[in-house]
Amino acid sequence: MHNDFEIYFETAELLKVIAHPVRLCIIRGLLDKGQCNVTYMQTCLKLPQSTISQHVQKLRAAKVIVGKRNGVEIGYRINNDTVKQLINILFPEEEQKND
Repeated sequence: MHNDFEIYFETAELLKVIAHPVRLCIIRGLLDKGQCNVTYMQTCLKLPQSTISQHVQKLRAAKVIVGKRNGVEIGYRINNDTVKQLINILFPEEEQKND
């Protein structure tokens, strides 16, 4: 064990970002579906669009997800292999289709 906490900073920040029930649900949904937009997420989660957008923005800022514009919609997908592995470890009974 050593006291150079800086080497753990990036991992701690990633864990903070995904450590919210709605964000975990969004991540699992994206892993299962592959790609979807905020409207689809809103329909599935039954939460206000503004709430979903705030969570999506946090995931985007942390580079957990990326969006690709298709006309007026943006389709989001997981862009972080570490997050994929973590989700499969945390929820092994429901391994995702798109590892």
